[in-house]
Amino acid sequence: MTLEGKNVVLGVTGGIAAYKACELTSRLRKAGAQVYVIMTKNACQFVAPLTFETLSNHPVVTDTFARPDTWEVEHIALAKRADVFVIAPATANILAKMAHGIADDMLSTTVLATRAPVLVAPAMNTGMWENIATRENVKTLQNRGIQFIGPEGGFLACGDSGAGRMSEPKDIFDAIENILCPKRELEGLSVLVTAGPTQEKIDPVRYISNRSSGKMGYAIAEAAARRGAKVTLVSGPVRLETPQGVERVDILSTQDLYDQMTARCPQMDVVIQAAAPADFTPAVVADQKIKKHGDGDLTLTLRQTPDVAAQVGRLKKPGQILVGFAAETNDVLENAEGKLRKKNLDMIVANDVTAPGAGFDVDTNIVTFVTEQGKETLPCLPKTQVAEELLNRVVMLKEKGSVG
Repeated sequence: MTLEGKNVVLGVTGGIAAYKACELTSRLRKAGAQVYVIMTKNACQFVAPLTFETLSNHPVVTDTFARPDTWEVEHIALAKRADVFVIAPATANILAKMAHGIADDMLSTTVLATRAPVLVAPAMNTGMWENIATRENVKTLQNRGIQFIGPEGGFLACGDSGAGRMSEPKDIFDAIENILCPKRELEGLSVLVTAGPTQEKIDPVRYISNRSSGKMGYAIAEAAARRGAKVTLVSGPVRLETPQGVERVDILSTQDLYDQMTARCPQMDVVIQAAAPADFTPAVVADQKIKKHGDGDLTLTLRQTPDVAAQVGRLKKPGQILVGFAAETNDVLENAEGKLRKKNLDMIVANDVTAPGAGFDVDTNIVTFVTEQGKETLPCLPKTQVAEELLNRVVMLKEKGSVG
């Protein structure tokens, strides 16, 4: 029983996905965890508290002012008891309360008081999930260290189709298990991850770049460090905090990236290239800002940048794992398969950057893992979860000895 002796406080809010929290409770109990459920008033309209009391073998808390069986300030006691605090389903309402420090019921009060890791599994209508208010609240919570799983895309109870469906109980359980019993399969390995865009100078004030936010690469670096790896993150210019325990090396141009990769890759066990380097750079960089001259157009001559992934592939040493990314707009899998062979990769992560919920500067991604053995497409998932899935496959490649 992997979670023997662990205490999970489970918050359940008012959404149709509340029934899934029953299965989650059952899974946690079978794994040996003690589960303490807090339900909002609206959650009780979907599932009776008695159901959770039966599954958890503990009283369910629903009222801030109910008299407890033992004299203690209950929300403080639960906040301290938690080894992990989970909210599933998490509505837009509870996310807003958490983001703004509102504590007006038992659940919002307790989660505000806890010092335990917090994991939320959002579930709501697609329009609510995509609303700018919700997006800002999610960003605020993520910046504070709150971990998210989902929501996933699919058919919703309201009849809409899109992002907003709560992750499955098994996936939430796996995320809880990873928090309480973190995997350390990468212990002792050196992992290099690239992330973000590059900037190719035109003149002192202008440059060529792309919309890469670096979120995918940063999520991979953070997950790899959590799994015990010694992680070097080679990053283009992004507005992201360096993950804890990660060495960050900042670069600007594709040439900078090439120089760092050729110098560092021979010492690495795993190289994951999630950056989006420019394929072209100005042939001549102006010393001064280029001015308009009459009504004429400006012709800018571009030359190809060094192919970083190809050079890394040429330098590949026996036993080294190389993972690439293929951000495409057409013929996604065909292009990815070509890059897999041409650049001597063990795996390539392909995605259509034009698809809703995928690509640049969003928190989710839709990817296909391509190896010589086959292809596997994942549904729309948070980039943090895609990072975990990617590392799971890196571990499998390592264990199978299919590299080198």
